[in-house]
Amino acid sequence: MKTARTFIKRFKTATEKAEILDLFKKVSSMIDKLAKKGIIHKNNAANKKSKLAKHFNVKTQA
Repeated sequence: MKTARTFIKRFKTATEKAEILDLFKKVSSMIDKLAKKGIIHKNNAANKKSKLAKHFNVKTQA
């Protein structure tokens, strides 16, 4: 869980599009794995991924 939080913070502060895309893929995968293992609820995982996707879209369009 702590690694995922670190990657989320890194994703939010990233500036280069290639780095943003790479981190988005990694973070999404991490969140899915946490939900599959039962560490976080599947709806919580879906909400986190949705918020990250919105953040991703804003950063890549700018």
